Amino acid sequence: MCADTPDTTQAAVDYKDTLNLPRTDFPMRAGLPKREPEWLARWEEIGVYDTLRGKENREPFILHDGPPYANGHLHIGHALNKTIKDMIVRSRQMMGFDARYVPGWDCHGLPIEWKIEEQYREKGLNKDDVPINDFRAECRKFAAGWVDIQRAEFKRMGITGNWADPYLTMDFHAESVIAAEFQKFLMNGTLYQGSKPVMWSPVEKTALAEAEVEYHDKESHTVWVKFPVRDTNNDTLKGASVVIWTTTPWTMPSNKGIVYADDISYGVYEVTDAPEGNWVNAGERYVLSDKLAEGVFAKARITAFTRISDAGDLSGTTLSHPLAGTDGSDGEWDQPRDFRAAPFVTDDEGTGFVHCAPSHGMEEFELYRDLGMLEQVITYNVMEDGTFRADLPFFGGKAIFRDKPKNKSWEGDANTAVIDKLVEEGGLFARGKIKHSYPHSWRSKAPVIFRNTPQWFAAIDRAVGDGQDTYGTTIRERALTSIDELVTWTPQRGRNRLHAMISQRPDWVLSRQRAWGVPLTCFTKKGALPTDPDFLLRDEAVNARIRDAFEAEGADAWYEDGAKARFLGSDYKADDWDQVFDILDVWFDSGSTHAFVLRDRPDGAPDGIADVYMEGTDQHRGWFHSSLLQACGTLGRAPYKAVVTHGFTLDEKGMKMSKSLGNTIVPETIIKEYGADILRLWVAQADYTSDQRIGPEILKGTADSYRRLRNTMRFMLGSLADVTEADRVSRDQMPELEQWVLHRLAELDDVVRKGYAAYDFQGVFRAIFDFATLDLSAFYFDIRKDALYCDGDTARRRAARTVLELLFDRLTTWLAPILCFTMEEVWLERHSGPVSSVHLQDFPDTPADWLDASLAAKWTSVRRVRRVVTGALEVKRTEKVIGASLEAAPVVHVTDAEAAILKTLSFDDLCITSGIEISTDPAPAEAFRIEDIQDVGVVFERAEGQKCQRCWKILPDVGQHSHQGVCARCEAALG
Repeated sequence: MCADTPDTTQAAVDYKDTLNLPRTDFPMRAGLPKREPEWLARWEEIGVYDTLRGKENREPFILHDGPPYANGHLHIGHALNKTIKDMIVRSRQMMGFDARYVPGWDCHGLPIEWKIEEQYREKGLNKDDVPINDFRAECRKFAAGWVDIQRAEFKRMGITGNWADPYLTMDFHAESVIAAEFQKFLMNGTLYQGSKPVMWSPVEKTALAEAEVEYHDKESHTVWVKFPVRDTNNDTLKGASVVIWTTTPWTMPSNKGIVYADDISYGVYEVTDAPEGNWVNAGERYVLSDKLAEGVFAKARITAFTRISDAGDLSGTTLSHPLAGTDGSDGEWDQPRDFRAAPFVTDDEGTGFVHCAPSHGMEEFELYRDLGMLEQVITYNVMEDGTFRADLPFFGGKAIFRDKPKNKSWEGDANTAVIDKLVEEGGLFARGKIKHSYPHSWRSKAPVIFRNTPQWFAAIDRAVGDGQDTYGTTIRERALTSIDELVTWTPQRGRNRLHAMISQRPDWVLSRQRAWGVPLTCFTKKGALPTDPDFLLRDEAVNARIRDAFEAEGADAWYEDGAKARFLGSDYKADDWDQVFDILDVWFDSGSTHAFVLRDRPDGAPDGIADVYMEGTDQHRGWFHSSLLQACGTLGRAPYKAVVTHGFTLDEKGMKMSKSLGNTIVPETIIKEYGADILRLWVAQADYTSDQRIGPEILKGTADSYRRLRNTMRFMLGSLADVTEADRVSRDQMPELEQWVLHRLAELDDVVRKGYAAYDFQGVFRAIFDFATLDLSAFYFDIRKDALYCDGDTARRRAARTVLELLFDRLTTWLAPILCFTMEEVWLERHSGPVSSVHLQDFPDTPADWLDASLAAKWTSVRRVRRVVTGALEVKRTEKVIGASLEAAPVVHVTDAEAAILKTLSFDDLCITSGIEISTDPAPAEAFRIEDIQDVGVVFERAEGQKCQRCWKILPDVGQHSHQGVCARCEAALG
């Protein structure tokens, strides 16, 4: 009887109820947005995190949390960051460590101050009219509110940790320790007060650290300015003017000199023709770099000029400021301008000369500092709000930048006022506009300036007097040694970036001119200079009183009435000392967290050093950087053993996310639509060491990967529904196919453990996903469905179910750090109980003897041939010659060696056919082949016999047994 011809001699029997079909309540649809909160509540109820802490004899593993800022809802970068941290913590715990995680928040600083000031302005209040501790109390309340909001948002993502007791930089103990860490700099000789140009935000009225600055394109005024030669012994220079170029016209009133380079060729040029009314006229002479002269004249619309001589010796010459002798200037700019060589001058752009305003440029400041001339050249023309001092002639009160942008521009009226005055006095050579990268405050987004102000610094090249010299005597030496010898970097390029920054950075600016934070807890002697040895009060008893007060009352104690006398005690007269009221850079706060978290907490690190810090790449100039400097000044080394860095999140087109572009996507939206596990899976699938893209289409692909994995887990659950101890067999009782699966499990176990240890979550997930979809779903499960569904109590079925159990325990635990909600759901389907959780498990140990290289090689050959067979059958299915592979019994032409292997196996079962013939004869021309497997040919043949009404195989013996319409295998199963 043809397989396609129904047996009409007797009514067909429905054998469906005799099959071992999968049985599970595990739904195909996850419903994650609704169900995830239930698991969160369950974890809290059974105390999963605390239970894990009770596991004994485990080596601690500490990921120290870089504190997010307690200000605003979480963005996608937060989700990326915290999810990576969570996967690190969970995976290390399941690899046998005591992986503690204490989340924390950065609570001090300017953004919170601004928010409170905004609230005050809405109420018609002036911050300066409010008692400072009342203002600080408002800041504390604001930060605490956002801590609670962000904590709930982080927990919703499935982030595990000690949420009941996080660390906050505004906790009293934290403020006491931050003050104590600052006092170490005070006592070890690295703290000093200096006056030098620092990056200053006129909008925020405070100094900024490099980590608080970001660079954006900005259109700036640019001017070429004439400085007439005043006194010289060089006749070729008489009557000429030196021309400078600058993109900061507002610094011209603070000019104190011009510098040149000894190795640049300069010439004296005479203008021979000029347009009428031009700022540069015929007959005028200018000194310029020969390389740049033509381009400079072009800026002034001059095409007719001649080089009349080499400039000769420039030393011994002085210049005049272009505003010297101006009516109404009160002699402000009448003094000669210095003219000397300097190492930083080049002829790459500009004129070959550099205008020096040492109050607004670090290179010029250092030049005159080293010459001992700072007192002659430092000016104080620019106030804290970026306006010129009121009594500065012509320009008093003019603002460099506005306090808020107008038409997207922060430009004030100072630049145009200076340029207009230079035009009026004949001092301008040319002007223009330039678009260039310019520093901006990363908080206000406003441009910043360099401004000379008294600030407090930590000297990074001064010997630290603390005796902790194992890794160097200075902060810089200790930091560079730590980077090279004590820290591992993921990715390695993070090392190079931080090393370059530390190598080149200046001293650390510790002070800020704000109100909300930890104050610089020190006193200065009245009348003493910063260079005097007794300028700073260094007294451990005073320090201890401050620390104790902060521990009990918080840093507000510094601002209470009578605080100075209270802290100085009876040993000092309060009138002899000034109390410093600047606050510490918030990066010092977060840089000190190693002390009050890793060192002081019982769930900190035993040696006070974290196993790993993990943050975004921007933290090479932020938290990684400040923590390194701070710890090298107090611990003598880096506070971390490893640094892991992730990139930024971009939209699907690779563009930076921006509210104005409308391409942002927030975690809350993703979680509401898909669930947190899809967000976590997106993180795992991405190469976090580079920038990652996210958007609707990418998330759809992530959800598809999730569904495929979920179906894999569902198949296992259904097939293990009634498994008992009697179903389990040992490896040596298993068919080779099951032994091969165990070999793959052993291989994968090594990949998973090494991948998690190396923070390679993408590699771990890809390996598990490929195994689950290619080795299991598309191969092993596809083959063994027949035995699982149709066999009776056979050794083959028991072996398959044993392997499924082993697979289940490993896949659920291996994936739990990534899909923390789904794997809990999967686990509880088999291991229910009031306190059961996959997150209380470790990765199961995998026996070494599961590895079998010779077996693996054999099955590589088997799968190679099988691929040709399935390819041939797919062609016939596409052509509608057959509807299912069980209708086929192909002839497979292989080599003698492969035939010997295949004949030891039930190759028809492996190919899911009803029969198969192995032939060593040469394959006929019409045989199906695959391009890369030309030595295997498949000739299609139909299976002969009738279709078994139970297993659907087409076999000759169907209908010859006591049970109607079944094959011998099904007859035995039916009993």
